[in-house]
Amino acid sequence: MATITDPVVRAHKREVIEKAVLRFCGDSGDGMQITGNQFTNTVALYGNDLATFPDYPAEIRAPAGTLPGVSGFQIQFSSSDVFTPGDAVDVLVAMNPAALRTNVKDLKRNGILIVNSDAFTDNDLRKADLTTNPLEDNTLDGYRLFPVGLERLTRSALQDLGLDAKSMDRCKNFFALGMCYWLYNRTMDLTYKWIEDKFKTKALLVEANKLAMRAGYNYCEATEAFQVSYEIPPAKLTPGTYRNLSGNQALAIGFVAASQKAGLPLFLGSYPITPASDILHELSMYKNFGVMTFQAEDEIAAITSAIGAAYSGALALSTTSGRGMALKTEAMGLAVAVELPLVICDIQRGGPSTGLPTKTEQADLLQAMYGRNSEAPIPIVAASTSGDCFWVAVEACRIALKYMVPVIILSDGYLANGAEPWRIPTLDEIPGIPVKFADNPEGFHPYSRNPETLARPWAIPGTPGLEHRIGGIEKQDVTGNINYEPLNHEKMVRIRAAKVEAVAQDIPDLVPAGDPDGDLLIVAWGSTYGPITAGMKTMRAKGHRIGHVHLRHLNPLARNLGELMTRYRHVLVPEMNLGQLSMILRAKYLVDAQGYNKIQGQPFKTSEIEAKIEEILG
Repeated sequence: MATITDPVVRAHKREVIEKAVLRFCGDSGDGMQITGNQFTNTVALYGNDLATFPDYPAEIRAPAGTLPGVSGFQIQFSSSDVFTPGDAVDVLVAMNPAALRTNVKDLKRNGILIVNSDAFTDNDLRKADLTTNPLEDNTLDGYRLFPVGLERLTRSALQDLGLDAKSMDRCKNFFALGMCYWLYNRTMDLTYKWIEDKFKTKALLVEANKLAMRAGYNYCEATEAFQVSYEIPPAKLTPGTYRNLSGNQALAIGFVAASQKAGLPLFLGSYPITPASDILHELSMYKNFGVMTFQAEDEIAAITSAIGAAYSGALALSTTSGRGMALKTEAMGLAVAVELPLVICDIQRGGPSTGLPTKTEQADLLQAMYGRNSEAPIPIVAASTSGDCFWVAVEACRIALKYMVPVIILSDGYLANGAEPWRIPTLDEIPGIPVKFADNPEGFHPYSRNPETLARPWAIPGTPGLEHRIGGIEKQDVTGNINYEPLNHEKMVRIRAAKVEAVAQDIPDLVPAGDPDGDLLIVAWGSTYGPITAGMKTMRAKGHRIGHVHLRHLNPLARNLGELMTRYRHVLVPEMNLGQLSMILRAKYLVDAQGYNKIQGQPFKTSEIEAKIEEILG
């Protein structure tokens, strides 16, 4: 076996900086997501604030080396608050010509460009639709270019292990990771431990990946290719215990926390679909908390199984994306009619139809609001950051159980796959969710109402004396008997709508970030929170009076939103759709809300928000 040696220490300049943006990109088989996640975990443990943006190819098996097969992972890490994964990139690691061509436009001028020069053969260039070699045609003159033979150097480092060439080449991502650890003065210990756990039954692969990473680190020391390395001090975060958390992980943990607070078993009925599948995977690991996961044969079976679980007294969930929610529509109407607690997660992605399976979008708001036949209103909540997904999961469960209604959660691919440091709350910080099942047959009626919430009683099947009908045919008020009378139907429709509106009594008044009145109010929802927060901070520093409210509750809206918008001369609504929230605001409040719309499968950049503010305010 080869041995791992400590790097040769050479003198070089170490520069302390506030933040950096790093992107790994390569073929979908190059391990870019693993590389990015390992770098993320290391800087998170060091104490930096961070935000990540994994960017997956839409095609599962695009031809290797082609433009559709490029996978990327971007991270911004800093000694101060981080709100986005960053606009322009400081360091780009490109594993082949297709990755370079797709990503180099985002690299800052004079930024560091590390390129796997072994992958720039004539065949590789042809796959990327390049007629000349960018390493030789002077098109990269504006960057600090470092061509590195990653395959050749990795094979050299592993030549004594007896691995075949293909197995050695698979380790080249760890060679690149080692280079980045040197560049930013980060320890490799955490990744060593991960490699040992990942390949614990394959000692040779443990040794190979460790050697490749150490070789990349040593390469930077021995060759003095980089004259400067960088140090980013830890951020001053709120005291507490932190973990690195993606949005889908946060939703799963939030659901488990809500079930524990409510004292109910948790049931998830789900059909796998990008980008929601990770919630199913994550919750399947919590069986010791009374979690039951059911992978259904289709979307309809998934949600109807969840309705059945809710009928039997469980905290019931169903997860999907927009195209899957379209298939759940009829069953969602059934949940409205029978008035059972249910949480539906829509992790939005680009559409319509199959659309952009791995790209982000915010275009399902109107579907969530109105995408059911007849009058079938449902409360809607939306997460703003990956960590906020935890609290939105708890809030959705609380509303569903308190008001006996289905609730929709809107997240998206950007939040689902992105990650940030998340402070683990104490149990006391998580609100209680009291649940009381009906148990007294005396005076029981299945559609009697709580005067405060208009919720009907939750009667578990099999409870003596509490037998009642259930189904989608209209029920008689109070008794629950089947009833077709016109006035009874109107009364039940109005009651169900009033119950959703009653949720507003639990929504605190909105308090804008920034200025309480002035030139511009930005009203937004979902994953636009980060770039808006960063952009507003910059523009307020230039003297503009700007406020920002980010809506967690989208149906019903906070009671003071209409009054709040009158305090500002302009109202701006940035959305990753064609203007869905702005249409709702204009219709409900008769306000001249200006939409700012982006539908590219990519999140807003901070610079785009700043430019739009400049355009409006001059």
